[in-house]
Amino acid sequence: MPSTPYRVVQWTTGNVGKSSVQALAAHRDIELVGCFAWSADKVGRDAGELAGIDSVGVTATDDVDALLALKPDCVVYNPMWFNVDELVRILSSGANVVATAAFITGHNLGDDRERLQEACRLGGSTLFGSGSSPGFAQLLAIVSANACDRVDKVTIAESADTTFYDSPETEKPVGFGRPIDDPGLQEAAAKGTVVFAEAVRLLADALGVELDDIRCVAEFAQTTEDLDLGSWTIGKGCVAGSFISWQGLVGDEVVIDLNFRWRKGQTLEPDWKLDGDGWKITIDGRPTVTTSVGFLPPPDFQAQTIADFMVLGHILTAMPPIHAIPAVVAAAPGIATYADLPLPLPRGILRQR
Repeated sequence: MPSTPYRVVQWTTGNVGKSSVQALAAHRDIELVGCFAWSADKVGRDAGELAGIDSVGVTATDDVDALLALKPDCVVYNPMWFNVDELVRILSSGANVVATAAFITGHNLGDDRERLQEACRLGGSTLFGSGSSPGFAQLLAIVSANACDRVDKVTIAESADTTFYDSPETEKPVGFGRPIDDPGLQEAAAKGTVVFAEAVRLLADALGVELDDIRCVAEFAQTTEDLDLGSWTIGKGCVAGSFISWQGLVGDEVVIDLNFRWRKGQTLEPDWKLDGDGWKITIDGRPTVTTSVGFLPPPDFQAQTIADFMVLGHILTAMPPIHAIPAVVAAAPGIATYADLPLPLPRGILRQR
């Protein structure tokens, strides 16, 4: 295990990547040594400038060979979409990877999962994926289940009013904006949220349970008026609310249920009521353990726009993988999950007054 600081390369500086750069630059146990620029207009600029902070002395580049030649202990991988070829190249070089790009176990990747495993074996490296949900939410459920001597069912229910979450590139693929009678809605919901099937596998592994099936069921609600969301509009009669449930079954019994209810606007039909914004984690068992998780800005937080508030969600996504870096660097080569690693610790971030 290398001595700190851990030498880290940041991969992309999108919304989550910006929060990652800010955290890495401020972390006392991490040295930011490189930054990958996905778009040409970011090449040659300081990573701090790209993240909206002071210069950090690291120039963003699209030269992958140069970044891997730095021999980083870890790459923090934050693109919107997972790129297997890219990851194989990084892992084969010997760099460990912590990722937020829709990756938990890799079982949805088919044969590409074995390519990643082989890259880890070749490079002696480890790949770990997390984020907020899926990721951190499952870690909280695993911790909660440690209070029980019997578990009957694990449920993580997420609810959120996403009216001001302006991200059509991530919401259209799960059905938002499609006509309510579109016959492809169920398939779209399942395909667009398929990473939650990996999260179901993670919980099953943590419980030591062999699942007989994993399935996705979904319901949808429509807006009764055109809904202006800023960069796009959802037309009357189109999907503006979704309830998606990923379920792990033993026999005919649902033992794991990861569900999320998202709604937009005030003209929804049916008019789903939300039980607050956040997660409700329920471990049915002996005893039954319930945890409600919400997210608030700190007292010194200053926001002028909705985008400023969205930064909190980007931080929530970026930080679980970063906190896992020491455990990932120390782990055996291969794909690792929260079921394989020791509990990540939030070291190096206590505010110094």
